[in-house]
This record gives sequence, C-alpha cells and structure tokens, in this order.
Amino acid sequence: MNGAGAPECAVFLPDPCVLIDLETTGANPASDRITEIALLRIEGGQVVRRWQSLVNPERGIPPFIQNIIGITDAMVADSPTFAALAEALRPLLAGAVFVAHNARFDYGFVRNAYAHIGESFDAPVLCTVKLSRALFPQHHRHGLDALIERHGLVCEARHRAMGDVDALWQFVRMAGARFDAPTLQRAVERAMKFAARPPGLPEGALEGLPDACGVYSLIDGEEQVLQVGHASSLRARLMEAFGGKVGKREARIAEKLRRIDWVETAGELDAMLRELALLRTHRPAHNRPPEPAGNVFGLRVMRGRKRAPVLQKVRIGETDPAQWDDIHGVFRHRSEADHLLRELAAAYALCLRRLGLETDGQGGCTAYRAKRCAGVCAGRERPEEHDARLIGALGSVGVKAWPWPGAIVIGEEASHAGLTAWHVFDRWCHLGSVDSEAALQALCANPPERRFDADIWRLLQRWLAVPVHREAVRSASTAGA
Repeated sequence: MNGAGAPECAVFLPDPCVLIDLETTGANPASDRITEIALLRIEGGQVVRRWQSLVNPERGIPPFIQNIIGITDAMVADSPTFAALAEALRPLLAGAVFVAHNARFDYGFVRNAYAHIGESFDAPVLCTVKLSRALFPQHHRHGLDALIERHGLVCEARHRAMGDVDALWQFVRMAGARFDAPTLQRAVERAMKFAARPPGLPEGALEGLPDACGVYSLIDGEEQVLQVGHASSLRARLMEAFGGKVGKREARIAEKLRRIDWVETAGELDAMLRELALLRTHRPAHNRPPEPAGNVFGLRVMRGRKRAPVLQKVRIGETDPAQWDDIHGVFRHRSEADHLLRELAAAYALCLRRLGLETDGQGGCTAYRAKRCAGVCAGRERPEEHDARLIGALGSVGVKAWPWPGAIVIGEEASHAGLTAWHVFDRWCHLGSVDSEAALQALCANPPERRFDADIWRLLQRWLAVPVHREAVRSASTAGA
C-alpha cells in the first residue's frame, strides 16, 4: 500500500500525541543546538495542529551539517532562538506523548534546550524506529530512508524537519491500516519501552552517537576521563555497553558517567591512533595504563662472552630502528623478557644461568640438574655452541624487517561525513597523520625523525595483517601524485 494514499488510521497511537522532528548543529544533545523544529499534534487520530520554525542556534552550523540538511547560517541568522520559541512550543507539547524517529535523540535535544533556559520538560516517549522493528521484524533497516523506500512514502524535503515529519505521519497511517488492533497495541508497548540509561547522562546522549567509526571518552562530573575507546560504530558500541544489562565494570562507570565526548574518524586506523593518544594524555582509570614509549627494551646477545650472563638489555623505545644492531624482542617489563627466555630455555635446552635467569652458583643450573640444559654451566658444552642455539631461538622474536623500501602512506575516507586521513609510517614508526593532500606532501617532503613506539608497532602489525588493508598501502614517494 502506498503510504501517501493511506487512510487516516492512526487512532492506535496514544492520544494525544505529537509527531516531531528536529534538525540540529550536531549529534550531541548536551553541546549542540536545534536549528529547526516541526511537529504535528494528533488528537483522535487526526492532525489538529501543524507547526514549524527555523531556530537560531546562536552558534555556527558546521559546513558538513549544512550540506546534509540544507540549513545555512544565513537562513537562521534572523530566526528566533529557542528561548523565544519555548513559550509557544509548550501548549503544542502539553499532555502529549512525544513521538519521533530515534525518539530519545529528539527528546534529549528538547529537554536540554529547555534546561538551557532554566526550565524543565518531561513527556512519555514513543520511538517509531522501535515501532517499525516491532511491526516489520523481517527487515534489518529501520532508518527513515529505509522506511520511505520500503513503504513508498513521499518525502518532499528529506532532512528538513517538516518533510521528515510528513513522511513519519504517512508511515503511522499506513501501519494503522495494515495491522489489527492487538498487533498495533503490542507494537506501541514495545515502542514506548526504553532500557535504563546511566542516571547522570543527558537524555538522548547515547542515541545521538553516530553509527560510524570513531573514538570516544567517558567523562565524570569532575571532568575526569573514566575510559576511552574506539569503535566501528560508536552508537552500537556504547548502546551495547550502557543501553541494557551491564556488567560490574560498566556499572561502576555508569554510576559516575556524566558526558560522552566523541570524534567521528575517517576510518578504523585513524580511530586507533587517536585512542592511543587519548590513553597517554588522560591515563583513564578504567583502561589498562599504557607504558611510557621510552621504557621499551630489547635483548642483544654479547657474542664471544665467556662468563654469564650473555644477554644485554638495550633500550629501543623512542629510538630509530635503522640504528638497531642485532636486537631481539620488544619488552615493556623484565617479567615479559624472563617469561619468553624460560620458554626458549625449555624448548632449546638453554642454560638459565647464561640467560641471566639465575645468579652464579656452584655446579650446573637448576635446568641442568633437571636434565633440561645441555650443560654449558657445567663445562659439558662450549659457550659458542650454546649461544649459536640461543641466537637461532631468538631469530624469530621481535620486530620483523620493514617490508617496504621506504616510508608508506595509508589513506582512509569517510565520504558520508567528508572526512579523510592520511597516515605516514616508516620502519614501524608513525611519522604523522594529516587530513589534506597538501599537508601530506609537506609531511612526506620533511618527515620527522623515526622514534619507535611499541604500541604503534603492534597496532600497525595487526592492521597490515588484513589483506585489504595491505593492498591500500602506497609509497610515500608518490604522495600527492
């Protein structure tokens, strides 16, 4: 059935109700502002009031938002502020159920807009995304674009508030004509149920997160960062973490959580690099604390040395890998190195004393006494023979040779948001990230010194292990070509 021609069959909705849509300067209800409001007040299944207005957000509208919604700074410059509209809006919303697509987002913006002028706003909420899911569970997509396409709805001005409200009203009427009363009642009940949210988080903060790749910071009431992370979908990640039943760790965070800061990124690598920078800047209590990059070390075999121990600890953090000489392993703590050496000792009959895992003593090491050491510590094997076996065992441990002749560029793009990023690496070192071709050319022409960072090395290894990622690599020498 074509939604535009459906009969007025919306009496299944709570009475009265208001179908509402907003356009905003961004997706964060705590910091962004409304630029347009449109609503239909429904009583007895009929439209009794139609109202819309542009809103001066008292701040600039980001260019990419202007491109999406078609509302410019010039269009709202002479429009009333929300404070000027608030009194007229009150009776339109009074006593009605607040109905919107992804309703907690719009509801959060209205609540926060009233809060900014020192007033409160509360209303029962019905989400038409949830209503669509309840009525059409066979479909996976329930965004407004999907509903327009699926049900043949007519939207004369997509991403303008009244155009979207009209499309939503068509959907509601179509649903009322298609389903019986018990089915509609069950769907309405589901559409008005919302999972608990962190009590101190602004209404709509989770729903306002983009379904896009990015990095986030969870912040408490004292402006301390509780946790940072990255996700391929910020909304899905944090809705999963805080939108339903939560574990003990999430519950502790939720109790203190007051704000979510987030940045949409050009891609996953961009998000992971930003996450690492945030971890080092804030050292959040609910993340594993990162080690200072300069603390990382490797091991070098002191060739020809007769006395134990034969391994030398060499600092490699923040040094140039091109200057390394016969270094094995990447370790943040002595315990990591000792664990690896004990495994190699057991596999290759190596001497615990010569590896520095035991101090000098009488007779052979404990491994020799247990018949797991070839006996260099007891004069049964020449040091050269032992050390040749040790060097062979260490051969596959640590940083692999850089597989390119020079620096590389990895580009990412999130075209829907107009975001691009280029990341430059050389010998596993991150030389920098930029967001324009001109900046990329400048970076490649005058790169900084290479400084090894073990976290960057691990991150890049995992990234390049995915074939499609490796195929995207290009030489820095061709940057901007």
